[in-house]
Amino acid sequence: MLFAAFDRLWSPLSRLTLQSWVWLGAAILSTALTLAGNVAPAWAASSAAIRAYDDAEVQTRNFAGQDLRRAEFASENLSGADFHGADLRGAVFNGTSLTDANLSGVDFSNGIGYLSSFNGTDLTNTVLSDAMLLRSTFKGAKIEGADFSYAALDRFQAAQLCEYASGTNPKTGISTRDSLECP
Repeated sequence: MLFAAFDRLWSPLSRLTLQSWVWLGAAILSTALTLAGNVAPAWAASSAAIRAYDDAEVQTRNFAGQDLRRAEFASENLSGADFHGADLRGAVFNGTSLTDANLSGVDFSNGIGYLSSFNGTDLTNTVLSDAMLLRSTFKGAKIEGADFSYAALDRFQAAQLCEYASGTNPKTGISTRDSLECP
């Protein structure tokens, strides 16, 4: 009797593909966590909620003081652009050239700067905490007072930045050297 009940339950489950098992497991885990009540919901923006600047060529180079939270710049040439004082929290620069740009005083926390050039960029007093900056370059960037706390940087880039890191970020009170975990 018990075996027959198990067989009726197992028979349809044995035909599930690996992908179906993954989805089933995720659904069960999600339900269990929701019922536990101890998990905060995850917030994610749909692509429509993100202001993408890769759909058309950027016509301006002056973004100073603007609210650009969660803005997305992909494969743009923003060399020499002025972003000083802008709110770039959660913004994305993907394959973008920011060579010789002015990002001084910017809040770029939780941002993504992947495969982008920050060469010669003014990052003075910029907050880059929790930013993902992998595969990006910073040759000659001005980083006095920049806060890189918990930012993801390539080891080579972090070591190069440590060679001339100085100052303390006026907003966070964290020294640039400490935020880069310089020796």
